[in-house]
Amino acid sequence: MMISEGDITKQRMMRLLPAVAVLSVAMFVSLLCFGAVEVTLYDLWQMISGGQPGDQTAYLIVTQVRLPMACCAFLSGMALAVAGLLLQTTFNNPLAGPSILGVSTGASLGVAIMLLLLGGGTAVGLGRYIGALAGAVAGSGVMLLLLLIFSRLVRGNAMLLIVGILLGYLASSAISILNFYATEEGVHSFVIWGLGSFSGVTTQDLCFFAPLILIAVAASFLLVKPLNALLLGADYAASMGVNLKRVRNWLLIISGVLTAVVTAFCGPIGFLGLVIPHVARLTLATSNHQRLLPATALWGGLAGLLCACISVFAGGGGILPVNAITPLLSIPIIMYVVINRNKLSYFR
Repeated sequence: MMISEGDITKQRMMRLLPAVAVLSVAMFVSLLCFGAVEVTLYDLWQMISGGQPGDQTAYLIVTQVRLPMACCAFLSGMALAVAGLLLQTTFNNPLAGPSILGVSTGASLGVAIMLLLLGGGTAVGLGRYIGALAGAVAGSGVMLLLLLIFSRLVRGNAMLLIVGILLGYLASSAISILNFYATEEGVHSFVIWGLGSFSGVTTQDLCFFAPLILIAVAASFLLVKPLNALLLGADYAASMGVNLKRVRNWLLIISGVLTAVVTAFCGPIGFLGLVIPHVARLTLATSNHQRLLPATALWGGLAGLLCACISVFAGGGGILPVNAITPLLSIPIIMYVVINRNKLSYFR
């Protein structure tokens, strides 16, 4: 009896996704339990179940610091991974991603304008994040619009990739100019933010951060059929009744919002949006978004938690910047994909 490719992919997914989910839960619990103050699993269960915590200090550390950080890491990884997958499909470019195409840099420029030029760095609490979020959404939106315009003017994925890199350099230059004229306090605040961290989000911030991410990711699942049609080319998608302009606009809006929200709250996190969609494709051996999209979301959440664990456990009492970790984990995978591109079935 012949087994179809779809059945093989389904079997892989049935085996793989539970394993990814278990690993994610294990890392999530590790982030809650381990650190400068260690918490036993029993004490953690008491805190979660509403019982009386044995140590009030440990209870505050878990609920006010570690829990928001763990949730932020999972949601940020998931958001960047999904955004990367949407951009790769939209521009038909396997090397597209929020950090590579300059979307994250555009969001950073918007944040820099809010924090350095308009004095948003003096605000505190959620108000500061709302200002940063507005700047990030505007900056990423402008960058995506420019990329969409250039995608119609230049030929070839490599040329579009070069355009994205050049636009990113332009945004970086503007950020450098803003830093030069900003106050010392503003520059320090922006530099710390630019290193990337999942630890700056509080419980109050999470109530605003999480719904935005979840709504945008849920919206991406509504576009599975158009995404699959785009894999076969714009002409084929149009012949299937796909409104290309509307679908591309929605894909750019969703990926822009996901990138902007993460950038505003956590800083410009690099590489995850580029590499995680390839990890999902490699493990499932498929480009069908019906299975690829949820796998990418789960792999992204796991990658975010892994980066958070390394940043905490290798920090020696402090917390390493996330952007010091993501290249170490991502570049070997990217190199493997580039070297073996012709052998990978999903590139054909």
